[in-house]
Amino acid sequence: MILSPLNARRWRNFRANRRAFWSLVLFATLFVLSLFAEVIANDKPILVRYRGEVFVPAYRFYPETAFGGDFRTEAIYRDPSVQCLIVTGGREECWDTPEETMAEAKTTGTVGGEKIERGWMIWPPIPYHYRTINNVGAAPSAPDAQHWLGTDDTARDVLARVIYGFRTSVLFALIVTSISSVVGIAAGAVQGYFGGRTDLILQRLLEIWSSTPSLYVIIILFAILGRGFWLLVFIVILFGWPALTGVVRAEFLRARNFEYVRAARALGVADRVIMFRHILPNAMVATLTMLPFVITGAISTLASLDYLGYGLPSSAPSLGELALQGKQNLQAPWLAFTAFFTFSIMLSLLVFVFEGVRDAFDPRKVFK
Repeated sequence: MILSPLNARRWRNFRANRRAFWSLVLFATLFVLSLFAEVIANDKPILVRYRGEVFVPAYRFYPETAFGGDFRTEAIYRDPSVQCLIVTGGREECWDTPEETMAEAKTTGTVGGEKIERGWMIWPPIPYHYRTINNVGAAPSAPDAQHWLGTDDTARDVLARVIYGFRTSVLFALIVTSISSVVGIAAGAVQGYFGGRTDLILQRLLEIWSSTPSLYVIIILFAILGRGFWLLVFIVILFGWPALTGVVRAEFLRARNFEYVRAARALGVADRVIMFRHILPNAMVATLTMLPFVITGAISTLASLDYLGYGLPSSAPSLGELALQGKQNLQAPWLAFTAFFTFSIMLSLLVFVFEGVRDAFDPRKVFK
């Protein structure tokens, strides 16, 4: 893709801001890795070879009968009997002595003196899903070689929940920020460009809408419809879009009487073209200044609602729920430290990136 001279200059300015550039690289790397959380942290193998066929349990449902078992429910791959069935090709001996049968198959390639085609499984680096309960010892348990960040008060691996929770938080923030920014910028542009009675009416409506107690609305809707990711996204967008409206409105009110705008009007250029092709690019610096607060606010909103018990379902991976567990389990400081450092690193990287984007769009700043 060939960039225009203006965008090329902006990209050079962003690259020259080393803190912003390396923050973007680090955050993008973490986010891309989190998109493949199922192959990083999962209680299902990434790949399974059974009787010459290859299966991908991390992304597809396979019943136990697919591996020679008796049940049509999903195979429990951590069960020694299921592992034995896969390794031995579905031998009946696995139901009596799975460990001994599997050991014989792995070492000799035979079961009961009969040669078999051995199967295999490739497990993720972290063999736990965010909902996997590992009932070994007391919970919460301290970090060790098995659980690198320990377990929470229901014996679930903290590192797995952080990976999935990070992905959920970032996706939530990106969706909310993108949609609410489009709506807020459009509303502010209409207010500022047309002014007069349009601005007055919309401003009064905006004040009424902003004073609506959003937490009460969330409690009422969740009580009626139940908690869910997309419902929460809709509600946060519903109350979050005015965040950029005031800034955009002020920029359009300032620019609506500039010479180039008056000239465009005199030439008969359509209002929407003047608004979004000529005025909006000049208002982007002020808009981008507020964008870090919008995206970090979306992450903080999700975490706060989860902390209060009005966010995602209790079974979902949540950084706010991890912070709540840190408060409730002061004898397990690794929970609070994990939540604190996860939020600190994530929000700091985002702020650094958007600061660099803001400065790259500012024609008065040139980095060397």
